[in-house]
Amino acid sequence: MGKALVVSAPHQLAYETFDDVALKPDEVRIQTLFSGISAGTEMTQYRGTNPFMHKHWDEAQRLFVPGEKISWEYPICNLGYEEVGKIIELGSDVRDVALGAHVFGTWGHRTHHVANLDYVRPRLMPRDADPVFGIFSHIGAVALNGTHDAHIRIGDTVAVFGLGTLGQIVAQAARQSGARVIGIDLHEARLAMAQQLGVPIVLNAREKIAECVKTLTDGRGADVCIEVSGASPALNEAIRAVAYSARVVAMGFFQGEAHGLLLGEEFHHNRVNIVGSQISGVDPESKYRWDKMRLWQTAIRLQNESILNLRPLITHRAPFDHAAELFETIDRAPEQVGQAVIEF
Repeated sequence: MGKALVVSAPHQLAYETFDDVALKPDEVRIQTLFSGISAGTEMTQYRGTNPFMHKHWDEAQRLFVPGEKISWEYPICNLGYEEVGKIIELGSDVRDVALGAHVFGTWGHRTHHVANLDYVRPRLMPRDADPVFGIFSHIGAVALNGTHDAHIRIGDTVAVFGLGTLGQIVAQAARQSGARVIGIDLHEARLAMAQQLGVPIVLNAREKIAECVKTLTDGRGADVCIEVSGASPALNEAIRAVAYSARVVAMGFFQGEAHGLLLGEEFHHNRVNIVGSQISGVDPESKYRWDKMRLWQTAIRLQNESILNLRPLITHRAPFDHAAELFETIDRAPEQVGQAVIEF
């Protein structure tokens, strides 16, 4: 018998049990070791603010449609998408995957998962990798995707707005792409973390950020601004801080109306390009070479090769039976939490 975590109502979590089904010949059973909590998407499910919970997502038209029908109803069972586990059972036809191998992927906050070989083979962790790195496969891929959408050139100045876990990874990826990075956040602990991990310039968001960035770039502005916080005033300041006819990448998951976004000012007069970045698609110029699988695999490889340093981002851990405490902490004091990890 397995156990899975679900959102039963806003700010309420519950555990559901499920049967351990018999394996098909080409399947394996994975025991979950670690599961990361997303402070973005998952918290919108936990708080009940996600648009899928208030409107219907029309897949064919790619439109959110208001009305009586909604896409997600309670209980929300698709909670969790940053998992890593160990193979503990093999189907009768499995020959090329070993017991004990570590697998990353998306199967929710649950004790066990059954997957077929087509799913498992491309998601095997490197043999020498610490399995906890597997929780960064998805959020690392999101960060890499946003960095690709930024079209960073070596020597560029890149301002990253929001230094939570995702922003920290974006800042590291931008630096490794040859950019001079300016990290921006409201919270001193996040700014200190960014400096510890190599960001050369940090600014508290309470300062006049656009003016500071202009001063640091001889009046030009940043070549790229990447907004990761999901706060519309931060997006507005990113628009103000970027150079003429330059690019702002909007990665944050904005909730509700975008208060504080003044599109008749710098956006209009400076010909600013705003690009939405979301993991369901990749940069159109790269789509023949990059897809989600390559992004996932690359996120794992970059941290295993120490090109990205993600271990310090893990600030909170709790056993599976106490997972609710992690959600409550993220909800109550998000500035205190980097990456939260459920341990099984």
